[in-house]
Amino acid sequence: MKIITAMIQPFMLNKVTSALKATEDFPGMTVTDARGFGRRRSLHEQRSLNIDEFKDKTRIEIVTSDENAQLLVETLVRAAHTGNSGDGKVFVSMVESAIRIQTGEKDEAAL
Repeated sequence: MKIITAMIQPFMLNKVTSALKATEDFPGMTVTDARGFGRRRSLHEQRSLNIDEFKDKTRIEIVTSDENAQLLVETLVRAAHTGNSGDGKVFVSMVESAIRIQTGEKDEAAL
């Protein structure tokens, strides 16, 4: 199993969601609001950064089978791309285990 974590522009969420839902075996996702900044700022700007200068982002998390991960990443990147600075990033990591609280199902069955 893999977890896909993406930070995207908030205005791209509907487009990304539609594209992901159209893929076969889409398992669902969790979406949260986030704020942050990347390293495009100079060192001086980073030191003097105020909390209200952080950029709004949308964080998407998807846990999926190993086989489905690459397709979902490609779909997400294609849908979130504007070509402008700040489009975001996607991280893919291994998931050691998963448990569905309601039923006690584990790992792939929990998805």
